[in-house]
Amino acid sequence: MSRPLVSVYDPELNDAVVGTVTLPAVFTAPIRSDVVHYVHTLMAKNHRQAYAVSENAGHQTPAESWGTGRAVSRIPRVPGGGTSRSGQGAFGNMCRRGRMFAPTKIWRRWHRKISVNQRRYAVSSALAATAVSALVFARGHRIEQVPELPLVLSDSLNAVSKTKDAKAVLTRVGAIADVEKAKDSKKIRRGVGKSRNRRYVQRKGPLVVYDASEGLDRAFRNIPGVDLSLVENLSLLDLAPGGHLGRFIIWTKGAFEKLDSLFGTYEEAAEHKNGFNLPRSLMSNADLARIINSDEIQSIVKPAVKSVPAIPRKTNPLKNSAAKIALNPYHATVKARELAKQNIDKAAKTKAIKAKRNERKQFAGRRRAFFAAASKEGEVTF
Repeated sequence: MSRPLVSVYDPELNDAVVGTVTLPAVFTAPIRSDVVHYVHTLMAKNHRQAYAVSENAGHQTPAESWGTGRAVSRIPRVPGGGTSRSGQGAFGNMCRRGRMFAPTKIWRRWHRKISVNQRRYAVSSALAATAVSALVFARGHRIEQVPELPLVLSDSLNAVSKTKDAKAVLTRVGAIADVEKAKDSKKIRRGVGKSRNRRYVQRKGPLVVYDASEGLDRAFRNIPGVDLSLVENLSLLDLAPGGHLGRFIIWTKGAFEKLDSLFGTYEEAAEHKNGFNLPRSLMSNADLARIINSDEIQSIVKPAVKSVPAIPRKTNPLKNSAAKIALNPYHATVKARELAKQNIDKAAKTKAIKAKRNERKQFAGRRRAFFAAASKEGEVTF
């Protein structure tokens, strides 16, 4: 796989390119913010100092309960008299000067084990993110005047031993704006931490990575916001402070060229990391729109659906005869037979009703005739 060339700039001259160097393969590793954030969180936990409250805190009094019958709760009471302390509740976590609930212990599980391969994966991903200008901008670095990312300076930077010379180098490569941003951000920490030897907080500036120092570390160490690191000692805590990708890094040429031997390439394994191979991206081309619209894909996919067919309405076969006949064709015969039977029954019923009505009419006529004949005969005597 061919990799692009990165310009090497002279720290003594403005925008003077003195050579080129091949981009190390680690900068093509997949950028996984989830892995970086997870590993950074675990690494940050490994610098904590164990703390706990005193074993005797809240129990340094011979308090005893007064028992029942004195119209007070059964919480132990401080003995003695003559002071406001006497009679106060003791020991309980709800009491003033009482012990806390579940007092903290120093044998809490402070340390977190991290997979070596996973930590190397996170470092590779964080390094790859430092070459993406959008991520470096998004992290808040001021790199508007930086000529190129990643920024590589010649090895003459190793000989810079004065802080004023280091500031001049940063000005020439356009990184002084980021340093000024870090310097202006210094402020007093909020909360109680300002009384615990961590009074000030400050934003991060550039990270200078070198392979051999000839005074470089003394020149840059006193500049606000600037951190230094040997290329062999690159840490995720420096490459992605706070777990956020995109740290602005200034490389020396020697350190930049060492990355292939440290992290390996896609053809060769890493020399200094036993058993580590660079992670590969799942997709060599992440432009999905270009892949889908390519002639190779479009020649084998089904044509686009112009109109979506209407979804037939669901019918209940127990109520809908057509649906029932579709499921059971014999139902048509049964239905016809039932209709014929209903018609026959209806005709017979109509005939029976008509006959009954005629019978009632005849009976009514006979009743009237009998009444008329009986009325003519008059009163009957025996």
